[in-house]
Amino acid sequence: MNNVIPASELIINPDGSIYHLNLKPEFLASSVITVGDPERVASISKYFDEIEVKVAKREFVTHTGTYKGKRLSVMSTGMGTDNIEIFLTELDALVNIDLQNRKVKDKHTTLNIVRVGTSGSMREEIPAGALVASEYGVGLDTLMQYYAAETTSKEKEVAKGVQKALGLQFTPYCFHGSAILLDRLCKGGIEKGNTVTCPGFFGPQGREVRLKPAIPDIIERLAGVDVDGFRLTNFEMETAGYYAMGKMLGHEVLSLNAIVANRITKEFVDDPAAVVERLILHTLEHI
Repeated sequence: MNNVIPASELIINPDGSIYHLNLKPEFLASSVITVGDPERVASISKYFDEIEVKVAKREFVTHTGTYKGKRLSVMSTGMGTDNIEIFLTELDALVNIDLQNRKVKDKHTTLNIVRVGTSGSMREEIPAGALVASEYGVGLDTLMQYYAAETTSKEKEVAKGVQKALGLQFTPYCFHGSAILLDRLCKGGIEKGNTVTCPGFFGPQGREVRLKPAIPDIIERLAGVDVDGFRLTNFEMETAGYYAMGKMLGHEVLSLNAIVANRITKEFVDDPAAVVERLILHTLEHI
């Protein structure tokens, strides 16, 4: 039986839009480019042939239009996997739940979602200025302690290997990104990598400002993880959440990373905006 989802569990605004994203189903394209920074949405939609929808609420900004005749949505999420959990749940609801009768639709709709974001390298051979497509995402946050999801034996082994390397009291999670989108977008100078998602920018990434990190050598420990040849390459704050939620909800999701810093060589690119712009143009052409 297809049960009705209570109003307290899926909140819909008086105008019929979904609560946080402030979107109606017709506002959304089937191919979505996501960014963390709300201001970066316009830096992508400026290349559109036309923009048909502009909606903003909190950190969630959406522009939907066409690029070379293809309908696309560009959306910002803010930072962190907590935002990604909200974002992907509501994005999925727009296409897979009838918002009027609050029931899951009989036919599932799959979205193509590509994250375009900045990242740091933990390998000397991946310099600042490189572009990396995440084959796997490994989450150091606890989001998946609240969901039940099946993972492969390899994903379980990687998660346990990372837990051991860092001495964590909980098991991280590991998920593969979309093989379809990886094949489509990992070309033209973009290399494959395996991305760690951290639950913060400073202490969780080994940075010391006034507070001393509990794992000051976290980058070196992560770089040393080797599970049957599986090596970690870079880190940021959303990818693993995207991959976990995307798999559970049945969407094709890929994370593309503009490497703006190398924590091993201590490099930071002179013009990070130029690296991101290169990744944006690549994504628009191949999504």
